[in-house]
Amino acid sequence: MGVMADLDDEHWMRHAFALADRAEREFDEIPVGAVLIGADGQVLGEGWNRNIADHDPTAHAEIVAMREAGRVLGNHRLVGCTLYVTLEPCAMCAMALVHARVARVVYGASDPKTGACGSVFDLIADPRHNHRVEVVGGVLGDEAGRRLTNYFRAKRGRPLV
Repeated sequence: MGVMADLDDEHWMRHAFALADRAEREFDEIPVGAVLIGADGQVLGEGWNRNIADHDPTAHAEIVAMREAGRVLGNHRLVGCTLYVTLEPCAMCAMALVHARVARVVYGASDPKTGACGSVFDLIADPRHNHRVEVVGGVLGDEAGRRLTNYFRAKRGRPLV
């Protein structure tokens, strides 16, 4: 899974948790949050799942954050940036990270169904890509996983864990 996480990684993952909470509370979306940090440590973009609200199958938290960052930078390339996301990116999001030339992706919970950064697929590490994205997985992963599990348990009227 790449290099060890640091304290900054935990700080920004908690920020992504807060964004995920907004997705659930304000939009009743699956609570996934993402924040994109520039090489200088500044927030360039934030996002949460907006598929339902925006009627957009591509509006995953990562894509929303990268779109905002691209507008802020005036560039489709997000060189030197780190994306923090509460759930392992899917294939669509993993490829967007590669295309945007993001330097690092740090995720919380692994996704055993559609994870594309080492769980189900390892799309992001395919040696044929012309860009390498460093992957750090499992940052506050237990908490990230529990949050998602409880969202789905609540939807089904089952007790929380």
